[in-house]
Amino acid sequence: MCAGSEFAFELRVCQWAERTWPPAGRRESAPLVARQLGTKYRRWDTVVIECDAEALRARAAFGPDALDSDLLHVVRNAPAAWAWYRDALPDPGYPWRYVREAVHRAGDRGVVETRTGEDGRIELRRKWAYPDWVERIVAIENKPDLDASAARALRPQIERDVALGLADSVWIATAATGDRVEPALLEDVPVEAGILTVDPAAGPAAAADVVWHPRSLSPTEPGTRILERPDGGTHDASAARFEYADPEWKRAKRLEIAERAYARGWRSYVESMRPDCRHFEVADRDGFELPHCAAKERVQTAAECSGGCPAFEPEPPPWRQLGWPLSGGPGSAIRQLLADQRARHRPDAEDA
Repeated sequence: MCAGSEFAFELRVCQWAERTWPPAGRRESAPLVARQLGTKYRRWDTVVIECDAEALRARAAFGPDALDSDLLHVVRNAPAAWAWYRDALPDPGYPWRYVREAVHRAGDRGVVETRTGEDGRIELRRKWAYPDWVERIVAIENKPDLDASAARALRPQIERDVALGLADSVWIATAATGDRVEPALLEDVPVEAGILTVDPAAGPAAAADVVWHPRSLSPTEPGTRILERPDGGTHDASAARFEYADPEWKRAKRLEIAERAYARGWRSYVESMRPDCRHFEVADRDGFELPHCAAKERVQTAAECSGGCPAFEPEPPPWRQLGWPLSGGPGSAIRQLLADQRARHRPDAEDA
């Protein structure tokens, strides 16, 4: 399968998850779906954030941009009454000058109130309590062609996901074959991971089937253990060494991932593409706009769609004068269209 079709498969999974998640379950609220997120050492293809609907609306008061780890430290611990920031915030475990900088950034963004006290100290107080809006985090690895070699390459990654327990559940999404027994069930992948078979040609309401349910990884329970595999071996406790992970680290890392998902969504691919190219198009797929390259005659990857693409041609100047804003032609309209679609699945601050 070519890179372009793998990218198209990934977008299809995101499209399906946004409209249908959870699979074979009761939908309590619309999930947040993002792609290519994770930690420094592990990046997931698709991330689904299951949210508390009311708390998610409260989160909107903090703006559409992500709050990084330093800002989260400030807004989650900001006091209700004015206080010197070093008295109000817990010890971060790193120099206080970075906390002071984060307090200023939080004040500039309007997510806390700041002032200089009579003694010249920086004081802060909260504007809103930061809500507990993240209920579950689901990681999905997309492998449209899950043959034996792909399964061998994927197995160590899934083992680490299962052992770390940073996500509540891990899934593998692969292309449906229509066989009585899907080949993915016969491949050597950890049994803790669920398996979805996706029909890229079907409508999103019936685009995926659960052929194996995942095991809950319960990452936020106290004493959750993290597996270290120094020899690259199995994740079974009898053949590996365990160390206890800090539950606070997990909670903080999960919230950072959720914040990035909140800000980016899965349509952020357009930020690294060139919609101002005359060959860049968007095609409607069941109410979703997906990228399409007229020159390649298929969905293009973000890596392919760049200024270095040999087929790149900038929009002709007349295109920018035929009813389009003077600041840009159809490319600007495409960016705005995808940004509007992304925002539609996130509550506005006015609704908070």
